[in-house]
Amino acid sequence: MFKGSIPALVTPLTPDDTLDIESWRALVEWQIVSGSSALVVAGTTGESPNLDEAEFTELLSAAVETADGRVPVIAGTGSASTRSTVARTRLAASLGADAALVVTPYYNRPPQRGLIAHYLAVADTVALPLIPYNVPGRTGVDLAPESMIELARHPGIVAIKEAVADMERVRLLVGAGIRVLSGDDPSARTAMLNGASGVISVAANVVPSTMAQLCRLAVEGQIEGSASIDESLASLYRFLACESNPVPLKWLLARSGRISPALRLPLVELDERWHEAGQALADQFEALESSAEL
Repeated sequence: MFKGSIPALVTPLTPDDTLDIESWRALVEWQIVSGSSALVVAGTTGESPNLDEAEFTELLSAAVETADGRVPVIAGTGSASTRSTVARTRLAASLGADAALVVTPYYNRPPQRGLIAHYLAVADTVALPLIPYNVPGRTGVDLAPESMIELARHPGIVAIKEAVADMERVRLLVGAGIRVLSGDDPSARTAMLNGASGVISVAANVVPSTMAQLCRLAVEGQIEGSASIDESLASLYRFLACESNPVPLKWLLARSGRISPALRLPLVELDERWHEAGQALADQFEALESSAEL
């Protein structure tokens, strides 16, 4: 159910700071027809800390309705609070989500036994498949492989989004029978060659067909074919990291006319020094995506 190229979708906003549901539905449809295997709604790429409950409800409801069962819809429900995470996960289940992506509790940095207790509390309370999300570079806490192996004994914990680019860790988790989804575009191909099932991707927002191709080849173990695509995307990976995600991503999508560049504070529009390089990339990857769709 959870494999291949899975975009962590941006949240389109209007210039007056409301949800742009028309653009949102168009993004969801574009991703599905371009070969994405599932969709993440209201993850950190979707500016989840800046979405209130009504907006989360509207986004997720529209995504579930638009997808109409064609691909799984995964809701980002994690927070620094277990109580809040349980409530948001329960809401996601009621709205028809197929799974919940639950980031490790950030800032308060619980010990490993606290992380285990956090995920078990959610899994025991809500009957929705859970995907823990480990991204210590953002959260300040690392879900150790041994902790994930313990969590995977729970039938409701079905995979991990692992953003640590450590292939020994990937092999350890895969060897323990855990479905691994890379959370790091630049190392995703290598992770898939080491047994990961796919990637929850930022870049797939820009090049969904190309990322879907890359995942198919890498999961099949096609080293040369996947390497060629991965190398062609290296400049995109670098650009998407030039400022905090999703600042560069929204700028690129706005250049293609798919969304407005609007962000919510404290995020601000991409610094002008990146605009020239970004425009060149926008042109390059629009052509690349067109060829991948043929």
